Amino acid sequence: MYRANLQLGVTTLNTTTLNRFQRLACELHPGHSEGWGLYAERLMDELGYLADPAHRLGMLAGGQQLRAARIVLDIGLHLQLPIPAGTGFHEGQRWTPDLGRAFLTRYCGLAPAFAGFEIDRYLGRPGQALAYKLGERVWLEAREEARRRDGAAFDLKQFHRRALDLGPMGLDLLRAELARTG
Repeated sequence: MYRANLQLGVTTLNTTTLNRFQRLACELHPGHSEGWGLYAERLMDELGYLADPAHRLGMLAGGQQLRAARIVLDIGLHLQLPIPAGTGFHEGQRWTPDLGRAFLTRYCGLAPAFAGFEIDRYLGRPGQALAYKLGERVWLEAREEARRRDGAAFDLKQFHRRALDLGPMGLDLLRAELARTG
């Protein structure tokens, strides 16, 4: 949650370039807002703030592992896909909410009640988990493109400032706006 505070604060207070709807519409664009959150977590690691192995492991196991599981469940539950052979977990059975809860409890260490909450959330917002990771990917790719384009003149803080000042938007538009020089 802390990872989104900068983004939400900048967006909410940006009355210069964003209208009220734009400032309050973060939830309408989960790929943008949550993508930023995942990007910011990875950035903290890149900048050395997760130098303690326990902190880095927490980010990988508690964050990245759970997010990968969410994507599997989001897609599997909504498309009613069979669990692949070789997983060692109910192979060949189609994903159900009960199997999803058992999967999150067993492989991600979630308490049963929290696993149930997570499954309900995925079922209520199809594609949400996938949007988060796609958003992170757009943020990472846009930063690398800006770094290539600007070379030695690339300024990470300036990139973030410009990107956050754009406000919430769909991922295709975000990619296009961040590709523009300026």
